[in-house]
Amino acid sequence: MAATVTDYCTKHSNAISPNMQEVWDWTCASFDNADKMSSPLQGATMKFLAAWQQPKRVLEIGCFTGFSAMAWYESTVSTQAEIITMELDPKMIAASRRTFDKYQLNDRVTLIEGPAQDSIETLTGVFDIIFVDANKEGYEGYVKQILDKKLLSRKGFIMCDNVFARGMTISTEANPELPAKVRPYWIENGKALRRFNTFCKNDPRIDSILLPLYDGVTLIKWKPSMNVPIGINWGTNGSEKVMDREDGKRTLGRG
Repeated sequence: MAATVTDYCTKHSNAISPNMQEVWDWTCASFDNADKMSSPLQGATMKFLAAWQQPKRVLEIGCFTGFSAMAWYESTVSTQAEIITMELDPKMIAASRRTFDKYQLNDRVTLIEGPAQDSIETLTGVFDIIFVDANKEGYEGYVKQILDKKLLSRKGFIMCDNVFARGMTISTEANPELPAKVRPYWIENGKALRRFNTFCKNDPRIDSILLPLYDGVTLIKWKPSMNVPIGINWGTNGSEKVMDREDGKRTLGRG
């Protein structure tokens, strides 16, 4: 039934671009674990959200083959958003670079190689959309690191994918059709994501909502009481970038 509903929704939603469809088809044909990639409907959802949000900077933790980075790229033409994406797996790094080279995305997409925790630590400024779709045991640490460093803009949101872990977050009996060879992997992910869900529910700095979409999607934003940067003002002061804050003050950072 779920597949039927997804197919119906896909047919009655905005279509992804031919380039995105090419990447999706190529990934499915080239990788045994292509099910880790976002679906075409999810890609269309990302484009819808980004077109609505009008971000100036997007951060992506977990790149896979570059499908989702392409979604952010295509939907931010009007803002010419900077897109930073991270990947650890050498095979997926090569696949992502193939996508970025073939479809000429390198003018606004930067791929950072290596462990996400280390890469996040090097970041400055704020991001209007942050997409987390990497190793599931790392979700809590990544989001906490993002919040501690105040990398999320005042009116931005974090979107975390696969929070249901193929149903294993809810119950190890939730998905009897899950293949036995991958069940232990997803059971461990489910344990980690239960801890992550508890963290999101209890952290006093954020509002979060866990939605029964795709394989579970969590959306996170700052509570209104949090005093954090609202975003980047693209004007500069010499070599310094000017960052506007919700309280009307300005923060200067070296550009």
